[in-house]
Amino acid sequence: MSEAAEQHIVLGQGSGPLRGVKVVEIAGIGPGPHACMLLADLGADVIRVDRPGGQLMTGGSHDLLNRGRPSVALNLKDPEAVATVLDLVAEADVLVEGMRPGVAERLGFGPEQCHERNPRLVYGRMTGWGQTGPLATAAGHDMNYIAITGTLFGLGQDKSRPHFPTNLVGDFGGGSTYLVIGILAALLEAKASGQGQVVDAAIVDGTASLNAMTSAFLHSGTFTEQRASNLLDGGAPFYDVYETSDGRHMSVGALEPQFFAELVRLLGVEDRCPGQMEFDRFDEMRVLFAETFKQRTQAEWVELFEGTDACVAGIIPMSEAKDHPHMKAREVFVEHHGVVQPQPAPRFSRTPATLDLPPSEKAGIHTRAALAAWGIADVDGLIERGAAVQA
Repeated sequence: MSEAAEQHIVLGQGSGPLRGVKVVEIAGIGPGPHACMLLADLGADVIRVDRPGGQLMTGGSHDLLNRGRPSVALNLKDPEAVATVLDLVAEADVLVEGMRPGVAERLGFGPEQCHERNPRLVYGRMTGWGQTGPLATAAGHDMNYIAITGTLFGLGQDKSRPHFPTNLVGDFGGGSTYLVIGILAALLEAKASGQGQVVDAAIVDGTASLNAMTSAFLHSGTFTEQRASNLLDGGAPFYDVYETSDGRHMSVGALEPQFFAELVRLLGVEDRCPGQMEFDRFDEMRVLFAETFKQRTQAEWVELFEGTDACVAGIIPMSEAKDHPHMKAREVFVEHHGVVQPQPAPRFSRTPATLDLPPSEKAGIHTRAALAAWGIADVDGLIERGAAVQA
């Protein structure tokens, strides 16, 4: 579909299980857009309300977090634009916003204002610290949020300092994923009760929940709060990363005894390898594995290991993932509107999700068409008066 400004927008065309669900997204960065991408992937009609000129650190035809929904530009400092948001809310099932606590209320579309127009609305709020607490109104980013949950402390295999995993654990693991879970749960409840509610999705809450297994390990008395000292953090040589002769790496996750036995057999070190749980010989085992993996290239080890029960896989860069045989067979990555990108997930047997609109080249490129499709009156007047902007 062309990104022409005057293109036609039709609602209810999604094929996924959320077809017919209508979502108003107040544009933000990171986890909010990712959550709305997921909802759109699953078939919801999402309308993205951008600020005129777009959002800092987001936008453009390659910003996949903005795929699947039209972009309208509204000047939310204009009361008429805020009234338009409330008109959209009146016909929606969900609103998603990621502003600091109190900002949406001051602008005029907080939960109370929205529920006056639509009592069954699910109001999703995406923040780092949450809506309450001493840090609620402070600035922050992914690593700050995961830092105070105890999660960042244990990440990485360097005993001298933690290493942060870009923004996967906080923004997307503890953030957008939990926001979507909350929205879907609240939608189910609203169908039964006829009443909406606020979903307070905080990255600190979600990350703590995501890390529940570590909490269990800690309270079991068998866990030590030192990096690279436990079963799953690199403390065990059979759950670690090893370099190959060509400077690449292999991931080894042979936890169970039968998988460990297959690892040792295929490495050809059965006669020299210590027993799997000889803890006092872990250093010896690690050196043996490291020296062995350094004897061949990654491609040679992949040919030997992949498809076996040794739980070993080559670590490949993002640019190569689309060409991995398994990823190709499942079509995990596809080319859509000239951009290679992940398919919607998960998969459904009866209502498969499909990709729709590409990311908007400019904020507000669909303003006229999308507002009209949502039934907003006098769209041209809104544009003429500056409350809305057609890019």
